[in-house]
Amino acid sequence: MSPESPSAEAAAAAALLGASRVIVCGHVTPDGDAVGSVLALTMALRSVGVEAVATLADHNSAPSTYEFLTGFDLYRPAADLQPADVFVALDTPSFSRLGVAESLARAARTIVVIDHHADNESFGAVDLVDTSAASASSIVWRLVRVLGVTPDAAIASACYAGLITDTGRFSYGNTTPLALRDAAAMIEAGADARSIYTRIYESRSAASLALLGRVLSRVTLANGGRIAYSWMNDDDLTETGALAEDTENIVDVFRQIGSVDAVVFFKVQHDAVNVSLRAKCPTLDVAAVAHVFGGGGHTAAAGAAAPLPLGSAIEAVLAQLPGASS
Repeated sequence: MSPESPSAEAAAAAALLGASRVIVCGHVTPDGDAVGSVLALTMALRSVGVEAVATLADHNSAPSTYEFLTGFDLYRPAADLQPADVFVALDTPSFSRLGVAESLARAARTIVVIDHHADNESFGAVDLVDTSAASASSIVWRLVRVLGVTPDAAIASACYAGLITDTGRFSYGNTTPLALRDAAAMIEAGADARSIYTRIYESRSAASLALLGRVLSRVTLANGGRIAYSWMNDDDLTETGALAEDTENIVDVFRQIGSVDAVVFFKVQHDAVNVSLRAKCPTLDVAAVAHVFGGGGHTAAAGAAAPLPLGSAIEAVLAQLPGASS
């Protein structure tokens, strides 16, 4: 899809400003972009008098990695909320990715979708989707001005957190000139780039490092050396004392392995295996692989949940990746 049009931005702004109450929600297992974009939009709406509340698509709390962001305390469990007249699905390509908040979305008078995933299903009454945007936070960053809001340091910091995480610290292929201009504007508006980087990437606990050590010790080359993968399960969290959110950036650590086309991280959780895929080969579309298992994402970064035992999940995913016959 093409970049967001002024008409799409205007339609989204009109729906939001005309609402008596708005619920803002990101995808299940929220990452930095889901958290940052949700908090930024919630704060922007509240600053212009719109009753807005942030919620989560899971029963879990928001990842504590981002609790330093202003507005983090605005989250409320979906189970505690009544439907609002407008529901905003942020960084979320489909109803299914709204998890426990899906019923709130379906009960809303208007759904506004704000996203940058190429596989977005355009399930809103208003769809503000820009697949060229580096992050959902980037779209929110431009939308807040259409709402009549001048971004303050809190909004800028939330957007910057989303942008820096979804660009892999400005190392992924989505690090465009516009993404860097947005980053500069966010810093000019008050985002402290060094502090945000430190809080997200340089504040790991000893337990999280113990978990990382386990995962790295299991890294395996497969498919003739073209794929690297590793895995973990709930016992690893219990035994190391690490938290679920400590797993967010692990896949990017062993992505540093040279000469592979992709890396895969398998997380065993209850009766399914969550699969995180990262492409290193520019012509490899890991979102297409994720789609096979009911997931989705971006060309270079995608995920899915496979309802299989770990060994079967590894075998099935590797069969979809380059070098499978090797």
